[in-house]
Amino acid sequence: MALTPARAVERLLRQLAIERGLSPHTVAAYRRDLAGYVAVLEARGVADAVAIAPEDVAAYRAALADRGLAASSVARHLSAVKALHRWLVEERIAADDPARDQRPPKQPMRLPKAISVSQVQAMLERAGGDDPQGLRDRALLELLYATGARISELVALDVDDVPTGDEELGLVRVTGKGAKQRLVPVGSYARAALEVWLVRGRPGLAAKGRGGPALLLGARGGRLTRQAAWDVVQRVAEAAEVPHVSPHTFRHSFATHLLEGGADVRVVQELLGHASVATTQLYTHVTADTLRDMYTSAHPRAR
Repeated sequence: MALTPARAVERLLRQLAIERGLSPHTVAAYRRDLAGYVAVLEARGVADAVAIAPEDVAAYRAALADRGLAASSVARHLSAVKALHRWLVEERIAADDPARDQRPPKQPMRLPKAISVSQVQAMLERAGGDDPQGLRDRALLELLYATGARISELVALDVDDVPTGDEELGLVRVTGKGAKQRLVPVGSYARAALEVWLVRGRPGLAAKGRGGPALLLGARGGRLTRQAAWDVVQRVAEAAEVPHVSPHTFRHSFATHLLEGGADVRVVQELLGHASVATTQLYTHVTADTLRDMYTSAHPRAR
């Protein structure tokens, strides 16, 4: 019985979720990207995944171009397609990879956007209050800046993942992409916000629902969602009059400020959980731009 492209995709997604431990969010993204590929293959009459030919992959790429997608979106879709065909070869379902010659479109380098230390400080000062949700919001923002964690990683933290005790610098255990764990230090400001939240804020929200081991809780007592955390950041940014801020802005600012302070790029790579140092090195361009601007404004013969 032929393995249809749709069934091949489902088997791949199951392996990504179970054997490779990818998050539900990542698996859902693969599903969305591959749905369009399956539709193109079905329209071309391809009923067997083994029969997919290079021209079928090329037809899908052309379809992506016709949709006017950005180069980054085309690259993401092609990456999912290449992952499918690599899996078919690895599982010995197919002998050849029809997508191996496909190269992603060249993308313009986009430097990560960071806000200044004073802008971070302004947001942290406007975050929170004495009520449980205010204490949670302060802990959320302090942790975002202290750890550089992705928002999905932060809301997934449990109480046991954060430091306790009186040590000056504790370690947060963050679970990143591919279920890989890393330890990230947190300083006194984040530790203090965490302690106040755990002692004075969390018990009140936990009593409203089933937060279980979750560190950060929503208004009804369940684990704080990514969207709710996003809303907190947006609300505080507006109150502090800091434009164009998202949770990921704190991650960019964390990395940029560390490098500006003299941290080694390899150390920052570990703290961010980047698989490749090349990703982390994007932030060195940001600091170079900062140095250039300072030189231009300060040196009497720079202009």
